[in-house]
Amino acid sequence: MSHLSDIIRADIRAMSAYQVAALPEGFTKLDAMESPYHPFAHSPQLQAEWAARLAEAPIHLYPNPATSGLQAALRQAFDIPAAAEIALGNGSDELIQLITMLVAKPGAAVLALEPSFVMYRHNAQVYGLDYIGVPLNDDFSMNLPAVLEAIAAHRPALVFVSYPNNPTGVGFSRAQVQAIINAAPGVVVVDEAYGAFSGDSFLPQAGQIENLVLMRTVSKIGFAGIRVGYAAGCAEIINELAKIVPPYNMNQLSLATAKFALEHADAIAATTAKLKAERERMLAQLQQIAAIQAFESEANFITVRVPDADQLFDTLKQNKILIKKLHGAHPLLAQCVRITMGAPGQNDAVLALMRALYEK
Repeated sequence: MSHLSDIIRADIRAMSAYQVAALPEGFTKLDAMESPYHPFAHSPQLQAEWAARLAEAPIHLYPNPATSGLQAALRQAFDIPAAAEIALGNGSDELIQLITMLVAKPGAAVLALEPSFVMYRHNAQVYGLDYIGVPLNDDFSMNLPAVLEAIAAHRPALVFVSYPNNPTGVGFSRAQVQAIINAAPGVVVVDEAYGAFSGDSFLPQAGQIENLVLMRTVSKIGFAGIRVGYAAGCAEIINELAKIVPPYNMNQLSLATAKFALEHADAIAATTAKLKAERERMLAQLQQIAAIQAFESEANFITVRVPDADQLFDTLKQNKILIKKLHGAHPLLAQCVRITMGAPGQNDAVLALMRALYEK
């Protein structure tokens, strides 16, 4: 089979696969920005209604996302402007992939901030585009002059801005993002995967700014397991995107669950508010520990620089808690970890272990 190595692209053979951490039994999972709460667990009635809805889902038929009614439900729940067209994706990940494919002409470039979501770079490489990463400042704020300089120099076909940013959590100003949209010659994707936890959104501008694609997901608000993301933007871009979206890219159970969830948007918003309050409580507690640096966050996680990221990761793992070790992913993330907001008891367990390590 060794001859296959000559057939498979050398650049792909040189890549590493995205690693999803295994979850040992009995562990608390605070490494992937999932909600700690099953969205319907608080209400036996909601659970029963959801189960009934799933039982009615026509799983013997191919799904038709375009006529599923999910777009209308998203418009109503999130006030998506009438001028915006909507594309549905099997999570935001699929939409990132397809939007990158959409502009993948020879010599085209993709620009993103660094560090940010690793799949921006990954998909640029997969589709043979030049990738330009513009470093953030040391405090994870945006270096806007450097971004604008890179846009002028490289004329990227596609710019990704994670708003708020993952994996740092630190917010960018609306004016900075608008300056990028104004300067970019190509498509600007404002990725609001964590938008529900932030105080600002470009969703009201979707469909009104020619080169803006606004991307969101239901993953961070309690539905990571159903893989539903959506992009909203002008018809000129979204209608072209529709030509390369696989015809059955969503499944009947996810479509049914997403529509049911949006009928109960108030309950989801209440859970989001609870997690935002936990983030503020946790941040205040972490900032009292002198040996570490906890960064302000507009997402559902907090990034922390510690004396030894390996030591903290291992200590928490020994206590059956998983967090994300960022150290080694980018020079700006030296000795950093990312802690997803859990339920209060889970967060207290993390705090207790960190105090034991750093307040000796």
